[in-house]
Amino acid sequence: VGNSSLLTCPLKGQISMLMWKITPKVGDPCSLVYRADTNMTERTKCHDNLNWTVRAGLPSALEIRQVGIAQEGNYCCEVASTEGNFHTTYHLTVLAPPRLSLYCDEQGSPVCEAAAGKPPAQLSWVPGSSSTAEEKCHEDGTVTVLRKFTACSTNATNVTTCMVSHPAGNWSGSIAY
Repeated sequence: VGNSSLLTCPLKGQISMLMWKITPKVGDPCSLVYRADTNMTERTKCHDNLNWTVRAGLPSALEIRQVGIAQEGNYCCEVASTEGNFHTTYHLTVLAPPRLSLYCDEQGSPVCEAAAGKPPAQLSWVPGSSSTAEEKCHEDGTVTVLRKFTACSTNATNVTTCMVSHPAGNWSGSIAY
């Protein structure tokens, strides 16, 4: 989320037409079409964060600026040229790093929270705990995971560490209770 992504469409031969068909997981499809005979491009229902470059003899590049979850989906480039018809498909999956917090609830039990991550984060406690994770799914496809610490045995120091694993990075934090 928030980064830019660059998708290229390889060229073979003299292009007569080039088209990007974009099918997001959520929302309406859009298309970008370039016709060499008129040197014209046409944009249909595409977001402003798509920047498309077509230059003679160079691969077409589709830049998605400030990638968000709404841009997740399929991006297909179709080329008609003197060498034949070609297509390249990208399946864009967006990772959203969770917002992390570590706090004690009203009963004084430590709670580790990884909010709005995609995919859901994996949480664990050190030393171990008999707790189970609670997940809350959000409309945008992100998931909040909560894990409350439940001590297996009495720990004289009363300090525990939450370990968070996610494809966008790992994190740990300790809390006294």
